[in-house]
Amino acid sequence: MKYFPKVIAFFLVFLGSISFTYAVDMGIVTGGKSGTYIKIGRDISKLVEQVDINLTVYPSNGSLDNVADVFERRGVQLGIVQSDVLAFIRSSNNQKLAKVANKIKMVFPLYNEEVHLLASNFVTSFFDLENKVVAIGKEGSGTYLTASLLFEIAGFSPKKQLLVGGQDALSKLYSGEVDAMFYVSGYPVSLFSGITEEKLHLVPIVDKSIEEYYVSSEIPEGTYDWQSGVVKTVAVKAVLMSYDYKRTNCQNVGKLAHVIYNHFDWLKSNGHPKWNNVDLDHKLKKWEQYGCVTKALTGNAPKTPEIQDDNRNSTRQLFRDTLKNLSD
Repeated sequence: MKYFPKVIAFFLVFLGSISFTYAVDMGIVTGGKSGTYIKIGRDISKLVEQVDINLTVYPSNGSLDNVADVFERRGVQLGIVQSDVLAFIRSSNNQKLAKVANKIKMVFPLYNEEVHLLASNFVTSFFDLENKVVAIGKEGSGTYLTASLLFEIAGFSPKKQLLVGGQDALSKLYSGEVDAMFYVSGYPVSLFSGITEEKLHLVPIVDKSIEEYYVSSEIPEGTYDWQSGVVKTVAVKAVLMSYDYKRTNCQNVGKLAHVIYNHFDWLKSNGHPKWNNVDLDHKLKKWEQYGCVTKALTGNAPKTPEIQDDNRNSTRQLFRDTLKNLSD
C-alpha cells in the first residue's frame, strides 16, 4: 500500500502530459442560397474543418438579419454583412440598437460591393429618383439597407419605393412598373449579364455627402456588353463580423481567424475568385476589430468593457421597424 500514492501521482502526471483535442462547433450566417456570401462562408468552412472546427453555414435574408442572428441566435458566432449596416445601427438613436453597435465587432474586412443603379434612360442622375418609382430590394436585404441609407443621406425620398429585388425588380423595370432598381454586389453581376433592353443604363452615383459614408468606386467600361463607358458609383465593404463574446466563443473565433489569416493563400487558390480582392489588413473606417481576433493574431488584445446582456429576443424586428421609420 505504501506504493499506492506514488502510483496515483505517476498517473496524474501522465494524464497531465496528454494533449486532448476536440472539435469545435460554430455557425455563420451568410446570404442568399446562390449568392457570393454563402460561397465565401462555405470556403471558410472547408478551410477550418481541417483543424477540427465544424462551421455550419446558414443562408439568410441579408445584413440586418445577420446582425440580429449573431446577436441572439444560439450556435451562430459569425456573420457576413455590408459595412454600412453599422452606420445604420449607430444612426438609429435607439438605446438598444446603440448597445448592439457597441458589441458588434469586425473579424476581417472582405471585398468591395458596388452599388448598381440600373434605370430607364430618362433617369440620368441619382437625384432624378426623387419623383420616380424605385425598387430598393427585399426587406432586410443589404440592397434594401443601402438604398434606404442613400436616400437618408441625400435628404430626399422617391415617389414610391417597392420592396422587391433581383429578377423581380428587373422584370418590373423591363415592364415600366418601376423607373429604377438598386442592386448591391461586386461586379460583374450575373443578373445583368443578359440585358438586351436598349432603354436601360447604369446611373452614376456621385455626391460628396454620400462619399463621407461610402467608398468611391467605379464599374469599368465593358463590365457588361451593353454598358457604354466607365460608371462612377460608390461601394460598401463586405465584412466578416462577430459579437463581443467572452471566454469560450472568444477563443473559438480567435482560433478561426488565426487559421484564415495564416492560410489565406489556400482560400485564394481553392475558394471563390473574390478572395483575390480581399486585404485582411485593411483598416475599415468606423469598424473595430474584435479584440479576441487581435489577440489571436498578435497576442495584444485591446481591453473592452464588460457589458451585461438583457432582453435580446426582438432585435431583428427592432432593426426593421427603425429602418421603416427612416424611409417614411
